[in-house]
Amino acid sequence: MSTIRVTKLLRNVLLLDAGCTAVTGVLLSAGHPVLPGLLGLPPAFMLGTGLFCLAWAVGLGLLSRRPATSRALVRAIIAANLLWAVGSFVLLGLGWLQPTSLGVAFVALQAAAVAVFAELQWWALKRGSAPAGLRTVAA
Repeated sequence: MSTIRVTKLLRNVLLLDAGCTAVTGVLLSAGHPVLPGLLGLPPAFMLGTGLFCLAWAVGLGLLSRRPATSRALVRAIIAANLLWAVGSFVLLGLGWLQPTSLGVAFVALQAAAVAVFAELQWWALKRGSAPAGLRTVAA
């Protein structure tokens, strides 16, 4: 298992992802009684998704505070974000949900944001992936 330093860039990208995910989680879980009329998404779906987002945000926040982590864990987070983004569009395409136009826009926007986070995390991983035991000199 390859251990890498959590660079400032990776830390900031993880924190940004955590913050946006937490906001989404609060919006979905706290708004599940009132937002279904606007978004056309089932309340239980919104609550479950919101609670998952909150847990994911906590995990990302905790990871960002570590000085080092495994490269595989960061790659797994990137893969999970990509799966979430693709899965969101697949969910819309399958017709299992009947979202309003605003609901479609909400799902598509959050999916696009998650895909951007995956790309930023990949970029941060590649840009600053020195092994945990090595010190790097700032340019």
